[in-house]
Amino acid sequence: MTALRCGLIGLGMMGRNHARVLNNLDGVSLIATVDPQGDRFNVRGEAELLATLDELIELQPDYAVVAVPTQFHESAALQLARAQIPTLIEKPLATDFASAIRVVRAFEEAGVIGGVGHIERYNPALQQARARLANGDLGEVYQVATRRQGPFPDRISDVGVVKDLCTHDIDLTAWVTDSPYQSVAAQTAHRSGRDHEDLVAVTGMLEGDVVTNHLVNWLSPLKERVTVITGERGAFVADTINADLTFYANGLIETGWDAIARFRGVAEGDVIRYAFPKQEPLLSEHEAFRNAILGEPSGIVTLREGLTTVQVAEAVVESAQSGRTVAMAT
Repeated sequence: MTALRCGLIGLGMMGRNHARVLNNLDGVSLIATVDPQGDRFNVRGEAELLATLDELIELQPDYAVVAVPTQFHESAALQLARAQIPTLIEKPLATDFASAIRVVRAFEEAGVIGGVGHIERYNPALQQARARLANGDLGEVYQVATRRQGPFPDRISDVGVVKDLCTHDIDLTAWVTDSPYQSVAAQTAHRSGRDHEDLVAVTGMLEGDVVTNHLVNWLSPLKERVTVITGERGAFVADTINADLTFYANGLIETGWDAIARFRGVAEGDVIRYAFPKQEPLLSEHEAFRNAILGEPSGIVTLREGLTTVQVAEAVVESAQSGRTVAMAT
């Protein structure tokens, strides 16, 4: 089988990881990279280094990956859609809803495959959690709580923590529960002297009366990526840094210590850390998009799904600015 010819736009902090994976991806050949600043991390391998997207389009690759700063997503995506080139775009899809909808419509009108790189969907811990939720292992889901914090990434200058980091939590929460957002309320802070927010606390309601909350910042020396899903039979705790999933079961044995029983509300049961295969999420993401290009079952994040995440992120920012709960438009 002839390898698919791929072009990569952007060789920065995220682009270099895409280059590493693409250079080792079965059935794919990274033929060219585009970055006017050059290959400063020396990651392109044998791929040609180009200065402009026009040069890449002239090579007519089978598909492209966009890993440039968010503010340039729309212009690159529209150009690739006009050239009929299937494209995987790093998250978030675009800086705002208006930009994102233009990208979606361009690919839909061109009849070209497009996807968004919401990488947490490919984390083994969250994939296991989603499968177990679908199987009814947790029973009715009551709440999804996420924590995502760490040091400020120097690569970010064009968006704040809501659109850069919190979009991970927005997307994974709706996906893992298969429940869209109905409303959000948020508070943000500006602590580092930058134009955009660097801390956010979000509460929300999903379809089916599932409560959610997200605590996200890039001000902490502690790096944390945790999702807690609470339901009628216990709780799943997904640590997506280590791709671990732990189940805390509600106990079947009642405690005789009345004070403790009243305090805890439910009895403590078994604690199980599941064992399952763990593949790098970025590799899984690229395998999925490759399969989509080949017409095989893939499970990519569609442009429409990426659009919805941008819409929720904008509602989070709007809520923080207005002090009101924002209902999602249907």
